[in-house]
Amino acid sequence: MKRSPWRYIWKSEGIRNRLLLTLGILVIYRLIANIPVPGFNAQVIAALNTSRTAAGDLISILNVLSGGTLSSFSILAMGVYPYITASIILQLLGPIIPSIQDKLKNDPKEGRKWMEKWTMYLSIPLAFLSAIGQIGLFNQILPGITVLKNYGWSGSNLLPTLANVLTMIAGTMIAIWLGQIISEYGIQQQGLSLIIFSGIVSQLPANVVRILSDGSSWWYILLISIIIFLVSIFAIVYLQQGTRYVKLMIPGQRLGYRGVKSGGSTTLPLRVNSVGMIPLIFAQSLITFPALIASFFVNSSTPWVANTANWIQTHFSGGGAFYVILYFILVVAFTFFYTSVTFMNNDYGENLKKQGAVVPGRAAGTDTQNYLAKIQDRITLPGAVFLGLIAILPYILGAILRTNANSTMLLSSSGLLIVVGCVRDIIDYLESELNQRGYEEKLIR
Repeated sequence: MKRSPWRYIWKSEGIRNRLLLTLGILVIYRLIANIPVPGFNAQVIAALNTSRTAAGDLISILNVLSGGTLSSFSILAMGVYPYITASIILQLLGPIIPSIQDKLKNDPKEGRKWMEKWTMYLSIPLAFLSAIGQIGLFNQILPGITVLKNYGWSGSNLLPTLANVLTMIAGTMIAIWLGQIISEYGIQQQGLSLIIFSGIVSQLPANVVRILSDGSSWWYILLISIIIFLVSIFAIVYLQQGTRYVKLMIPGQRLGYRGVKSGGSTTLPLRVNSVGMIPLIFAQSLITFPALIASFFVNSSTPWVANTANWIQTHFSGGGAFYVILYFILVVAFTFFYTSVTFMNNDYGENLKKQGAVVPGRAAGTDTQNYLAKIQDRITLPGAVFLGLIAILPYILGAILRTNANSTMLLSSSGLLIVVGCVRDIIDYLESELNQRGYEEKLIR
C-alpha cells in the first residue's frame, strides 16, 4: 500500500524541527498577546463592546487587522502592521526614486539587506504614530475617561505616557523579531505571514461563540456564515491559482565549431492575482488614516474643526455606504497600482532579452515588456474586482441579513485572504523541502 507523503514531513528530522520551532514561536506570540499595556483602564475596554460611536467602529476594524489584540489593549495591539506599511511604502518609492531602483537592480542581495534595514527604521516612527492614534481612539469611548491612567503629554503625566507608548512600540518590535526568527529558522520567508495568521485564526472560536449567542436567529446566521466561508475559500483559491501562460521561444545556440544546440519553447506564467492581500492592507491603512488623524481634533474648542473631525471619523470608520464604496474603489485601484509597480520592478523584457528568450512576433526588450504589461493589465481586472468584492463582502451580508457587518463572517474578508494565501505558501514550502529529500509526491492532489 502506498504511503501518504504527509508522514514523511514528521519522519524528516530537518522539516520536523523547523515545524516544531515555528509552532513554539507562535505559542509564545499568543501568550505575549494576552499581556495588556500597564495601567490600562478596564472600564473603557468593557465599554468597547457596547460602543456605537465612530471611534468604536474604527477600533473594531483595526482589531480585525491586529488579530484581536487591540480590543484587549495588549502590548501587541499594533501587531506587525507598522512594519508591513513601512515595507509597502519603500517598495512604492522604488520606481519613483531612481537611486533606490538602481540599488535593488545592480546588487539584489545588498538591495534586499538595505530594504530590510530601512524598513525596520521606518517602522519605528510609524508604530509611534499608530500607538498615539489608538490611544486617542480609546479615549473617545467614554467621555472624560482615558484608557490609560495618568495619560498626558505634560507635567507628571509625561513620563508614564511615554513609557506606555514605548511599551506598545516594543511589543510591535518583539512581534517583528519573532516573525524574523520563524523566517530564518522555521518555515522560511513565512514569519510575518504566520504571525498575522495566528492572530486571525485565534479569533475564530470567539466569532463562533458570538454567533451562537445571537438569540433565536443564531442557527441560520451560523449556517449562512459557514456556507459563505467555504465558498469564499474555494473562490480565493481558484482565483489565486489562475494563471495566464505566455509562450516563449528559446533560439538555438552554437557550441564551438561542430554543432548547434537546438532551441525550444517554454512559458512565462502571469498570475491573475500576483499581489495577494497587500492591496487590502494598504487600502485599509489609507482609509482609516484620516479617521486616526481626526481623532486628535474631535474635542477641539473651535466648532468647525470639531465638526469636520467628527464628520471624517464618522464616514471613514466603517459606517455607511460612503465607506463601503470608497473601500471597494481603493482596493481595485491599489491592486492595479501595486501590480504595475511589481511588474515594472521585475522588468521581464530586459531579463528575457538577457536569457535569449523571445515572445513570438515581438521584439526583445521594450516591445516585449509593453506587450506583457498589457496582458497583465487585462488579467488583473477580474482579480482586482474580486478583491474589492471580498473586501466589502461583510458589509453586503450585513445589509442583507440586517446585522452587524462583522457578525456575519467567521473570519474577516482580508483575514480569509491571508489565511488561504499563508496555507498555500506553507504547502508549497513543504513540498519543495520534500522534493529536496527525494519525495516526489504532492501533499494535495
